Amino acid sequence: MSRVAKKPIPMPKGVELSVSADAIAVKGPKGTLSMVKPANVNVSIDDGVANISPADDASIAMAGTVRAILANMVTGVSTGFERKLELVGVGYRASVQGKDLNLSLGFSHPVVFTAPEGVTIETPTQTEILIKGADKQRVGQAAAKIRAFRPPEPYKGKGVRYAGEKIIMKEAKKA
Repeated sequence: MSRVAKKPIPMPKGVELSVSADAIAVKGPKGTLSMVKPANVNVSIDDGVANISPADDASIAMAGTVRAILANMVTGVSTGFERKLELVGVGYRASVQGKDLNLSLGFSHPVVFTAPEGVTIETPTQTEILIKGADKQRVGQAAAKIRAFRPPEPYKGKGVRYAGEKIIMKEAKKA
């Protein structure tokens, strides 16, 4: 059996897990998340711990996947997820107006990104973007879309990068 699926998921205080025939819902202080429950995976809850088991030998991989997604949902509704982006370049800045993120990235026009449902965007400084939310997939997808507007280039390192991301710099052409 999958080693990932064997590990139980502890439920922090204030987090409720409900399992129906076709859905799994997790409710906590940061919101509610749900997923479609595969038919070949069993989910049981006892003493504040969720256990996942495959219904047959063919669904062992699916049990590990469901366990990983469920663990991320529990973490999301209890503590939340965040990604931090940095803008590197002269004149590159970001500001938030409502749910819209306005970016000046060296183009002739400003780039406007609207935050998806369940994701909040903050700008502590003009060159930092903080993306927060309960759904790990949505937070990561929003960060990837913002980074895709101007990915870091390898010669000067200008662009939008994840916090702590190392850019391998190329050497300029020599005459």
